[in-house]
Order: sequence, then C-alpha cells, then structure tokens
Amino acid sequence: MVSYKDAGVDIYKEDKIIKALVSQITFKRTDSIKPAEELKGHYAGAIEFGDYYLVLCTDGVGSKMIVAEMANKFDTVPIDMIAMNVNDAICIGAEPVALVDYMAVEDINEDIARQIGKGLNKGLKESNINLIGGETATLPDMVKGIDIAGTVLAIVKKDEVISGNDVKKGDVIIGLRSSGIHSNGLSLARKVFFDIGKMDINDELSHGKTIAEELLTPTRIYVKPVLEMIKKIDVKGLAHITGGGFRKLIRLNKNVVYLINNLPEPLPIFKEIQRIGNVSDEEMFKTFNMGIGFCIVVDKEDAEKVIEIANHHNIPAYIIGKIEDEIEVNGKKINNKVVVEYKNKKIMME
Repeated sequence: MVSYKDAGVDIYKEDKIIKALVSQITFKRTDSIKPAEELKGHYAGAIEFGDYYLVLCTDGVGSKMIVAEMANKFDTVPIDMIAMNVNDAICIGAEPVALVDYMAVEDINEDIARQIGKGLNKGLKESNINLIGGETATLPDMVKGIDIAGTVLAIVKKDEVISGNDVKKGDVIIGLRSSGIHSNGLSLARKVFFDIGKMDINDELSHGKTIAEELLTPTRIYVKPVLEMIKKIDVKGLAHITGGGFRKLIRLNKNVVYLINNLPEPLPIFKEIQRIGNVSDEEMFKTFNMGIGFCIVVDKEDAEKVIEIANHHNIPAYIIGKIEDEIEVNGKKINNKVVVEYKNKKIMME
C-alpha cells in the first residue's frame, strides 16, 4: 500500500521541523504591540492593535503547481493560494481584507501571467479582499517552473475571537463539502496517477472527469458563508480541513474528543486515488479532506441554521460528528484525539 510518506511527504516530520524552528525564536517586542497569546498554535497568528487583533496568514499552492504546469493551465491555482490563506484566517472569526502575493519563476510568458491574474481576480472577488501589493522574482538558478505564495491580512475585534475554548461535550460538528482535493495531498495523488497508474494528465477517470479537471478544481473559499454564520449564530469552533485531514480539529480545544461518525460519501476523486493506489483508509483520512473542507462546531440546536446558511451559498453541509469528553477505542479510554468512524472501524488521528 502506498502512503503520503512514500510520496515524499511526512506530516509528522513536518510537525517536528516546525517545533525545532519555533524553539529558537524567543524575541518579542516589549511595547503594546504584542502577539495574541490566546491564539498560539491556532490557524492564524495575530497581534494586538487597540481593540482589534490584526491577523496574518501565509501559504502557497504547493505541488499543485506541478499539475498546472503539466496541464498548461494556470487560471485556477491562484484561487487555491488565496483560499488556503483566507480559509485559515476565518478560523478565529477574522474577516480577511487584503492580500500581498509573491511569485517566483524560472521563466514566464504573458499568456501564463494573464491566466494567473485571472485566477487572482476570481479569488479576490470570492473572498471580498483587496490585492494591495506583491513581488515577482525571476530566479532561474533556484526555481524550476513557477511558485506562487501569498499573505493575507484579516481583522477581528478582541472580544469576538473564536478560539475553540468553549467547545464542549454535546456540541455537534458540521462539515461543509469540499470542491475536491483542494490543495493538499497532491504529492500522493500525483504518485498514484502518474507513477503507479502510469496515466496521462488528460486521461479520463471512471466518473467522467479527467485527471487535470479533478486536480485543478480550485479549493473552495468559505469566507462569505462562515462570516455570515458568525454574525447570526453562536459559533464555538472553526476548522479548515487541509493537510493532515481532521486532525486539525485538535487545534480548537485539546480537552475533548472529536468524534466524526456520520460522514457523507467521499467524493469520486478520493475513491479513484484509493482504488488505483491501493491506499489504506487510515492513510486517506490522514492525507486528504475526503470531501469535507471546513468544519463548524456549534450547539446542537444551532446545527440547522448553519446548514441553512451553507446551502444558501450553494455549499452542501452535514452534521458529521459530535464532541465527547472521552470515548473507548479498542478497550482504551481516549481523549484529546480525533476519531473517525468509517466502514465499521475507528481511525484515530492525533
């Protein structure tokens, strides 16, 4: 069975690398402009700014750009870059307002630049943010192809931050449908389709779409529905489901169990990856979003309101799980974990 690690990505090693890096950073300003300590380790970093937090997120497209180069189609990947940033920012209740981007290239022509500009414009519109600056660097000795990254600025009042601290037993987890693979797990997907399956980028999959169509479907942007939910509902926790899958929920509150026991059918792209690559259920859930791109934790009585707002924005939504203090897995009491029930077995994610 092939794994994400076999494709060159070890998410647990990445965790260790981040810890090693952060352990060496001890400097902090001594004036009133301080980091928001309550959000340490959350989806977005923030600094105090009067009654507000200024929130910053930074991310890129990752190896999805390799697929764009294979297909010679670049107008969707900028949407992914924006989505990966703004979807993180809203996880603490912040409203994204501005973007600066960075594009490093080996070489580029005007047609590709126009495609990238088109995608940037669409992502900005879907997120309701302004592009206020950026940088383009031609680095033929360093970069092979094109890489795009960006940093988003968001704002939130200090007393309106959603940290996840209020998440408790009895709350429910609402899952918002993803548009597909989004921008995570592409190294494993490429290994499955092109190395194991020996397929071409334009080959058609069993459900009628080509590999290019599936892999280049842009990451869904959840900004507008989630901000509407925050205004109308007492939202307790928000999670962007990216690399590592549902284990990201642990960032919200480390004192509870997130039991995912009512998932909708995985999207066709994930079934194809699993079938062709003979990938285990555990590896699939630890690598991909499996059809759920964003989670909202609320009181049970607010669940239908969340689903209604999502549906109004043409996003399918489902109650996919609940919060427990602890559960039993293989005769052991489990807490501070995400547990996914799938095909009559429990998959622990930590």
